[in-house]
Amino acid sequence: MSSTRHHRRRLQPRRGFSLLEVIIAVTIVALLATLVVPRLTRFLAGANEDKAVAEVNSLANTVKLYIAEQTTGVLTDDFALEMLVEGDNPFLNSPEELIDPWGNSYDIVIPGERNIDFDVVCYGPDGKPGGGDDIVHGKR
Repeated sequence: MSSTRHHRRRLQPRRGFSLLEVIIAVTIVALLATLVVPRLTRFLAGANEDKAVAEVNSLANTVKLYIAEQTTGVLTDDFALEMLVEGDNPFLNSPEELIDPWGNSYDIVIPGERNIDFDVVCYGPDGKPGGGDDIVHGKR
């Protein structure tokens, strides 16, 4: 009778994973993560930069429309980008359109340092002028 019990245990399917199988699976996942995560972060950084370039150029075009509709046709020194979302007929739909991909506000410099009349600027991930990561409309 004891031989039939021993024989039944061998026929029962094994449940769960052994420690070695778990260690191998975790190692494979960790190796894949070390290969994928750096590429993904580089891709996301590039995507944020491309989005900022497009938004800076779009904001510059919106400012040009604003200037064209003004009676003087000149951008005054007290102009701020927030003026594009104000009034009865705003040029932008919401203040969120004035926020860059890193959560900082776009800025306008009057007169422009790179362009004649004005520069619409994104200061990049650090949100501070300088450092080589600034994005200005019309130029990169």
